[in-house]
Amino acid sequence: MRCPFCKEDKDKVVDSRSSEGGRIVRRRRLCLACQRRFTTYERAEDSIKLTVVKKDGSRVPYDRQRIIAGVQKACYKRPISLKQIEDLAEEVEEEIFRRQGQEVSSRFIGEETITRLRKLDKVAYVRYASVYKEFADPDQFVSEAQELKQHPQDPDGQQKLFRE
Repeated sequence: MRCPFCKEDKDKVVDSRSSEGGRIVRRRRLCLACQRRFTTYERAEDSIKLTVVKKDGSRVPYDRQRIIAGVQKACYKRPISLKQIEDLAEEVEEEIFRRQGQEVSSRFIGEETITRLRKLDKVAYVRYASVYKEFADPDQFVSEAQELKQHPQDPDGQQKLFRE
């Protein structure tokens, strides 16, 4: 592992811990050249290569970072930590692998993301919804905010997110 400070690849592991329910190993390393410490994370590579089917029918490789980037934009200047965003992405990813085969629709990913974001932060939810649902005018913002205020959850405990 190359040291991020001096770029040497001589280090030793000083501490290892599993994280995220054992799916990730966090390692604290000490660079033997410059004596600085840094952290690395190891995640098992998924043997299943997942493909995302987009709205236009095109197919792209699944990339967890796209979920994180979209949620980070929605959470800009909100009291949401990177850990909370990563946890949200982890939950979405678990649901994808639990329910889907080798292909997953971008709509499914969006629905799973927006469901969890609504629970996490209402303002970030409206921001994300404005892009995801392709709001065309300010009235759609107002309508979504009113819906959120009037119906935070459906009677069965499930949040109603999409009006078809």
